[in-house]
Amino acid sequence: MTYTINYYSDDVLSELLSLPETLQAKYLRLTERMEVFGANLGEPHTKAMGDGLFELRLKGAEGIARVFYCTLVGQRIVMLHSFIKKTTKTPRPELKIAIQRMNEVKQYA
Repeated sequence: MTYTINYYSDDVLSELLSLPETLQAKYLRLTERMEVFGANLGEPHTKAMGDGLFELRLKGAEGIARVFYCTLVGQRIVMLHSFIKKTTKTPRPELKIAIQRMNEVKQYA
C-alpha cells in the first residue's frame, strides 16, 4: 500500500523546497521511502516525539534540519513545520508550532 504526503500549508511546502541543496535532497529521498514504507522509518531518519508527533531528521553538508509531521487515518502523512537546527536541543517555540498545527489538523480530519 502507498502512503500520501500532504502539507499543512503551501508555506510549509515552500519552506521545504527552499532548504539548502543537500538537506532538500535528503528530504525528497526520505519522503519517497515514507510513501512506500510509511511514516516510521526508524532512527536515525525519524523519531517519535510523543502524542502522535514525529520528526524527520535531515543531515547534510549544509547542516541539520528537522521536519515535524503527524499521521492521519487512511495512510496520510501531514508535514507540519520545518526548521534549520542550530542547537543540540529542539527549540521550544519550534515544537510548539508543530503541536498546535498537529492538533488543528487532527481536529478537522
